[in-house]
Amino acid sequence: MKFLSVVAGVSAAVLATSAASGAEPDRSTDRIKAHVAFLADDLMQGREAGSVGHAIAANYVASQLAQMGVKPGAADGSYFQSVPMSGFRSADQGRFSIVAKGGQTTPLVFGEDYLPGRNPLAATTALNTQMVFVGYGVVAGKRDDYARLDVRGKIVVALAGAPKTFQTEERAYYANRRTKRAEAARRGAVGFISVNAPSDEARQPFANSARQWQSWGMSWREPSGTPFAPAGTTPELGSISVKGAAKLFDGAPKPLAEIYAAAETGAPPRFALPHRLDVAINTELKSLDSVNVVGVIEGADPVLKNEVIVLSAHLDHIGVSANPVKGDAINNGALDNAGGVATTLEVARAFVGAQAPKRTLLFLLNTAEEKGLVGSEYFALNPTTRLPIVANVNLDMPILTYDFIDVVAFGAERSSLGAAVSRAGARMGVKLSPDPLPDEGLFTRSDHFRFVEAGVPSVFLMTGFENGGQAAFTGFLRDNYHKPSDDLALPIDYAVGAKFARLNYEIVREIADADQKPAWNKGDFFGELFTRRP
Repeated sequence: MKFLSVVAGVSAAVLATSAASGAEPDRSTDRIKAHVAFLADDLMQGREAGSVGHAIAANYVASQLAQMGVKPGAADGSYFQSVPMSGFRSADQGRFSIVAKGGQTTPLVFGEDYLPGRNPLAATTALNTQMVFVGYGVVAGKRDDYARLDVRGKIVVALAGAPKTFQTEERAYYANRRTKRAEAARRGAVGFISVNAPSDEARQPFANSARQWQSWGMSWREPSGTPFAPAGTTPELGSISVKGAAKLFDGAPKPLAEIYAAAETGAPPRFALPHRLDVAINTELKSLDSVNVVGVIEGADPVLKNEVIVLSAHLDHIGVSANPVKGDAINNGALDNAGGVATTLEVARAFVGAQAPKRTLLFLLNTAEEKGLVGSEYFALNPTTRLPIVANVNLDMPILTYDFIDVVAFGAERSSLGAAVSRAGARMGVKLSPDPLPDEGLFTRSDHFRFVEAGVPSVFLMTGFENGGQAAFTGFLRDNYHKPSDDLALPIDYAVGAKFARLNYEIVREIADADQKPAWNKGDFFGELFTRRP
């Protein structure tokens, strides 16, 4: 019955929109409200990638693009790019035991001391070997956290995060576990463990992670049927809490308190741990399929139309939790990311009703962002267009509960896209602000980063901290992020959604109609890192 009421509400909003004679922002407000109401309804069951709910949401979004006149963008002439995927989750609690030199064992406690990792390439991973603590496990420029340490055939233990002295977006890159595991593999390690610091658990309590310990991770499948795994990454065996770290570092050359204190300055000590770790993780594996929704507006300029700008927003969320919160287990994802999808649809509608852009626009409503940016990675490596992709603008989790007057544009300062964002914001009286949450590592946690890895200048916008934004954003992260309470009961201001859509339209218009192709700034860290790779 709830679904029927939502459909009725959506129909009423659409009819009201059709009959309205007011200003465009009002009609945009109604449409955004209707989109979010549908996508965040319980019928979608949290829109988990590969689920029936996600398939319904994908068909809804495709139908909206079709009604607007946005052309299908998949290779087969439809709106759907098939994404073959492999799912993996912990089959059980695993086993973690510290083995002292004399053979005494100290078992770690599941959910309190550790959470098991998942290996998409093996149902069972078992090791009994030495551990080496590598500080943050970062190798950057003259810094080498592996210097004078031999980790071959051993388990690497690394603090979560990266030094606070690093530039915020570069810090996010080096803090990313994928980056760390790749470095561990290059050094010959056979396993990787991440250790929390007190500051990590102040931001994200270990209990929150424990609530979702058996959620599905995903990767896309190679044509051979093998799950894609970045070249040379070491299996992630698990995560260790602050409480578990006290056991892991018992008897170590340096006390844990001293390690944590030194980590705050960016230079924790590094050493071989005196114990072995007897660890076993078991992974449940399955094959499944999902889709990216792709639509295209062809550019009007005879030359520039051969360059593509991708506007992306992830359609998926995290599905249904095994452990309900206050009797509710469905994670509706109203702001994360039904709001971003609704905004993207409004940007598409604005371009259909306006002068055609000079460059071609591709709208990507991708799957499995919540599983590790899987859908965007699959698209970036298997694009549905033969034309070169020259820029990406990504919309993810705009907090639409207050009237934002500033935005944070991750990646803007790294390429010519920064000037476009600044000009668009100035026209609307919206200023750019620096990253207010560097500890969160947001730059590598949304879909634009998969385009960055493909060498494409990209920008990811989030609503800023001024005018009540700090309380709204941090409150959402604390109380609603990846919880069932991210639902339609939130005080969403849909007029703010219309404003965010307008801002993104202005940004994309600037990029689409510029005479010069978007380019990385000379000497930029990510431009150098990813455009010079073989």
